Amino acid sequence: MAKFKVVTPAGANYGAPGGDYTYELEALTPLGAEIVEVNATSENEFISAAHDADALYSRGGRLTKRMIDGLERCKVISVGSVGVDAVDVAAATARDIPVTNVPDTFIEEVADHAMTLILGMFRRLVTQDKLVRDGRWREGRPELYKFPRLMGQTLGLISFGHVARAVAMRAKPFGLRILAYDPFVEELVMSPYGVEPATFAEVLQKSDIVSMHAPATNGTHHMMSEAQFRMMKKTALFINTGRGPTVDEAALIKALQEGWIAAAGLDVLEKEPVDPGNPLLKMSNVILTAHVASASARFDPARKRRVGQELAAVLEGRWPRACVNPSVLEKTQLVRWQPYSMERGPGN
Repeated sequence: MAKFKVVTPAGANYGAPGGDYTYELEALTPLGAEIVEVNATSENEFISAAHDADALYSRGGRLTKRMIDGLERCKVISVGSVGVDAVDVAAATARDIPVTNVPDTFIEEVADHAMTLILGMFRRLVTQDKLVRDGRWREGRPELYKFPRLMGQTLGLISFGHVARAVAMRAKPFGLRILAYDPFVEELVMSPYGVEPATFAEVLQKSDIVSMHAPATNGTHHMMSEAQFRMMKKTALFINTGRGPTVDEAALIKALQEGWIAAAGLDVLEKEPVDPGNPLLKMSNVILTAHVASASARFDPARKRRVGQELAAVLEGRWPRACVNPSVLEKTQLVRWQPYSMERGPGN
């Protein structure tokens, strides 16, 4: 009989079928831990199957307050992504259960994707491709005569976490001036990246390109809405590789339709997968990708190994490396083995 029971919802995750936990078990098997899939269609079914779990591995689907409150001895909830919006973190915090994520595993991929959208939108890549395919070769150059060169333009970053910092490093060689708004990050953190601290309003009003990197929280829900899009330049581009709910999608659609902003490059949407009737699908001034910014050949191995390591650390009685609700750690019997981070919390 296994020493520890780690429960996870059955089914697909990130487009890959579940059932193969080779990477997670590298760290868990030596502890005598097993991963048990639960195929539950209701909260009651989940609680019945997971009430005695030592840990939860969130792989899709919401973990609600009721589900978390039904756990009798859970020591940790681990998520294999940066975002933890599928977990009721407040409910876990109330139960002194740490919630872990993988905040630093695929930062470079997301930053690459954000920069790709910035360059693709700025040079109107989709429009240029269509002109060539439609036999309108000679119209391509006049189309770009309407726009300035990238050098000297201002890029505004909303939030200045790991991805935004990596984007700043990529953008600087293109000659961009970079502003950033993040009330949780010290100005001295921004300076080495050549980034100027700014207010939210300054970022919106002064930027030629606005790139959203804020996490999905109660405080950031619809952070970009009608009032914010109206503050932007009519020539501005909006990029989002963060989380869909940070943007009021109806307001974004209206902003694009009515010309408050010029164009958008979006890897995330408020509702995913995208509704076939979504007006964004028919807009020539929008580039869409299917929430794939973090995807690469190393995506599954890296994040799954990290999940296994976080679960193992807690089951062994140690603090996890990354915890989105670090206030609970001092209330547990877990041993702190690493120094406190001075930026966003222990291990982040």
